[in-house]
Amino acid sequence: MDRDRPTLRLQDVAEAAGVSIATASRSLSRSTGVSEEVAERVRDVARQMGYIANVHARSLAGGASRSVGLLVHEIGDPYFTEIASGVLHVGAKEGLTVQICHTGRDPQQELEQIRTLIANRVGAIIVAGSGFVDPAHQAAAKADLASYRRFGGRVAVIGRHHLSADAVLPDNRGGGRAVAQHLLDLGHRRIALVSGMRSLTTVADRLAGIEDAVTAAGIPFADLPLVEAPFTRLGGKQAAEEILAAHPDVTAVLALNDDMAIGVLSVLRDRGMAVPERMSVTGFDDVAVAGDLAPSLTTVHLPMVDMGEQALLMALKEPSARPRRRTAECHLVVRDSTAVPPA
Repeated sequence: MDRDRPTLRLQDVAEAAGVSIATASRSLSRSTGVSEEVAERVRDVARQMGYIANVHARSLAGGASRSVGLLVHEIGDPYFTEIASGVLHVGAKEGLTVQICHTGRDPQQELEQIRTLIANRVGAIIVAGSGFVDPAHQAAAKADLASYRRFGGRVAVIGRHHLSADAVLPDNRGGGRAVAQHLLDLGHRRIALVSGMRSLTTVADRLAGIEDAVTAAGIPFADLPLVEAPFTRLGGKQAAEEILAAHPDVTAVLALNDDMAIGVLSVLRDRGMAVPERMSVTGFDDVAVAGDLAPSLTTVHLPMVDMGEQALLMALKEPSARPRRRTAECHLVVRDSTAVPPA
């Protein structure tokens, strides 16, 4: 069967999968009444034939599709709020509606949201936030997005992914190196790390930059206390409590995003521990509120709004033979939350 023909129908999918039209319909809509084994086989056949993507391509070619999808890990995280702001800005200029989906940093939820957006016939999909270190976590999403692109869909990602799409790549390793070097230059040697899941490429890259800096200073990276927690404000609070209980001699806490850093600052304030006199704290991202905290937060600045804008602009361009790359430069912003360690 010629899968490129514009008249591909549900009946074609049903015949290729060896099921009735009703079963094919229930399988693709994820309705009850079909075993998961049969439903998944039908969905695999549909993806291979480009059934959903073909419908999307016809509507896009006819000018009917004026919406794009944006996947974020945590809509409440200021990092993603600012990225979404950039996507929405470009979308408004282009007359596009933006559908925002929340994945919770769960690869299965990410896959389900991608499939929902494709089924909703959006013209482009932006995947914002970290990919996963293990490519197996995104293998199914990679296959679905590849089929979607073959039949007219546009895709761009923000962060390091295994999705073979146009990408805006923040310099996470360089930022990790810069913020760690700042603490080392101040004289800190007892530095604790507050980290999100190490299975995320963003976390892995930021930790690699920190390791570059401390290793060059003669400090074994393994000697730094590292607490892994949810990549959220609450996760920062949990990690801070653990660090204070297990490593009371620490003089600086390096959080791998600003949300976690704000959680750390909250715990230190509740404990009556002066920042930066007793403990220095750093973050990463430079969310809008970072400069308004008391003390204001030393962090790594990423142009998050611009990253969102660039991702959608890339997705709206004509596809290229190879995935395009845009690097988002970062720089250290020194504020009031860091100082020399206590004597």
